[in-house]
Amino acid sequence: MPNLNVAVVGVPEYAKEVGKKGTQSDIIFYNLKKGEDTVTMIEPSRYPERLPPLFYAASMADSAVLVVEGITPEFGETVVMLDCAGVEKGYVILRNYLDKSQVMPLIKGTVVENYEFVEDDPIFIREQLLLDAENKPRDVVDAPGVVSVDHHFNVKGIGTVVLGGVEAGTVHTHDMLKVLPTEKTAQVRSIQRHDTDCPDATVGDRVGLALKNITSEELDRGFVLTNNDQVLVSDRFTCTLDMVKYWQTPVVEGMVIHLGHWMQYISGKIESVDDSEDKRKPKVVISLEKEMVYISGDKAILHHLDAGKLRVVGTVKLE
Repeated sequence: MPNLNVAVVGVPEYAKEVGKKGTQSDIIFYNLKKGEDTVTMIEPSRYPERLPPLFYAASMADSAVLVVEGITPEFGETVVMLDCAGVEKGYVILRNYLDKSQVMPLIKGTVVENYEFVEDDPIFIREQLLLDAENKPRDVVDAPGVVSVDHHFNVKGIGTVVLGGVEAGTVHTHDMLKVLPTEKTAQVRSIQRHDTDCPDATVGDRVGLALKNITSEELDRGFVLTNNDQVLVSDRFTCTLDMVKYWQTPVVEGMVIHLGHWMQYISGKIESVDDSEDKRKPKVVISLEKEMVYISGDKAILHHLDAGKLRVVGTVKLE
């Protein structure tokens, strides 16, 4: 049962024409299922007034559906976010008589350049996404699971339930998992994938986990459930910032930033900047207000919310 995670961006509620609405907050999930194949679509419902939902949608995505109604700052910021998140596959839908020749120069050099331009037909999109899910391999591996939490709540008769995505490895029923960045642990009572009980879940799966030994009030979005010893926690990083080519604002000491990784979106500041070797790839020290959970070598996206039309600065590698 492979699952395909798709960011649907550019036009609010486009995905409701394609799939069935599920969990709703600042991001909305829509679901498709055909036989054993499933598609999870993620829409950033409060973008552009809030940037985090766009980050969450891109961060979760294997592919994207980008609907373009006009050449706007929001279109540009969305392209940059998809590029920084490395969403390499997808589809572009043009509206309002826009022509491909108008868009191509603006996406050149980004992942969106390789997306397929398709007609504005929700039925075609539905069938294409299900076909993509069918062709997506699903491998249950022996490595310990890593689950990033996006929603959590109490269910009468069941207890604490979290919704999230498997970022690495495989999680099994009865696993004892650390709840990072806290010191708590929880046991997996049961696993569901698209409302079906399953013994395990692996990379790319969207899951609901019923947990023992922890309450919903002790959880938060961005928490990570894992028994993988390679998962690290830190609130300070020394790294190289790879700025997006459109970024013009100087990155300076004391700049307030937000660092996004998995379902974490944490505020912090730039402690120091050394751009003596490369102005576009300065060495920076970042301190965060809360600890971030990661695996060494992971990529995170740096944002500056006061920057104006483009708030995506670039990417850093977490070591």
